[in-house]
Amino acid sequence: MTKNLITVKVKLFAIYSEICKEKELTLNIPDQSKVKDILDIIIQKQPSLKNWENITKLAVNLEFVSPNFEVKNGDEIALIPPVSGG
Repeated sequence: MTKNLITVKVKLFAIYSEICKEKELTLNIPDQSKVKDILDIIIQKQPSLKNWENITKLAVNLEFVSPNFEVKNGDEIALIPPVSGG
């Protein structure tokens, strides 16, 4: 039995945007996916982002969430690495 797919938008900031060369992605993922699953998909495509995995803040619809938060169709996910500069 296959899972239904849902569509989510992923906003990329700082290093994520630089490495992926995009500011936003639209992904079709299995229903009942977690935010960490989305991060895993992006890291699979861009392995150099693995170093940022554990220090990235995750947000869904403008609210910070845990990696185990289940996303729903139409959600907007943001991957926010630490920011430096002045």
